[in-house]
Amino acid sequence: MYTQSVDKDLTADAPDRAEVSLGKSFRRVNGLDIAIGGAALAVMTFIYFPMLVVVLYSFNPDTVNSFPMRGFSTKWYGTMLDNEPLLHSLRISLVIAVVATTLALVIGVLAALAMKKYEFRLKRFFERVILLPITLPGILTGVAMLSFFPLIGVRISLTAVAIGHTTFLICIVLTQVYARLKRLDPFLEEAAADLGATPVQAFFKVILPNIRTAIIGAALLSITLSLDEIPVTFFLIARDNTLPIEIYTMLRRGITPEVNAVSTLIFLISLLTLVLSVRFGERETKPI
Repeated sequence: MYTQSVDKDLTADAPDRAEVSLGKSFRRVNGLDIAIGGAALAVMTFIYFPMLVVVLYSFNPDTVNSFPMRGFSTKWYGTMLDNEPLLHSLRISLVIAVVATTLALVIGVLAALAMKKYEFRLKRFFERVILLPITLPGILTGVAMLSFFPLIGVRISLTAVAIGHTTFLICIVLTQVYARLKRLDPFLEEAAADLGATPVQAFFKVILPNIRTAIIGAALLSITLSLDEIPVTFFLIARDNTLPIEIYTMLRRGITPEVNAVSTLIFLISLLTLVLSVRFGERETKPI
């Protein structure tokens, strides 16, 4: 009887002990979450706070950056729109970004399809070194292209800049599309062929719809990287400047709210394209 009474008491106390242990576990987890969250917030602040300062100073009514500001004004955005060299460099950057991204999409998608469909020697090695053009220092890539392009008859010009941008953008497109192709059902093309589709029809009606978001995400990311590229552009450009090079030239004369206004627009455009690229990437993680 005594043993049964003790067992009943221990059984009755078990939920209380479990709740106490669970509460301590939750407190430890919450404390760890707070520490990790605080560290993440500190890192994000360190990275983005200088950019927020640039955005704030773009509305400075004075010519010299100073804090606290004596008010807010958008006149520097108007001054930026009246700066013809700056607008010309923006048009050049957009043209190069579109051309380089288009070439990268064509070459990268075809290369990803070939890597997925065919087995060949050194395929695993090729999968690992494909990112080499974007992992190497930009100055090394620029010097290499500056030395190589004259040997094949490519003059230092905007054409050389577009080719230079294409080389590293191909890596972005190829890796993203290839990763998506590896997740596809390998029997989709065979099923389409059994239904009478040609290889071209199978690509446009079966494969392309399944990799469309990966292509769009890669294109958005490629445009962003092309607009921000400086080292390769610096070595390959001739007379005309791209937008980053033009901004660098303006900064050598001192930081003005006009430069802050341009930087703010670039930041917003880059942020928008990156967010869209991430959104399309999240769609790729959903089951087919």
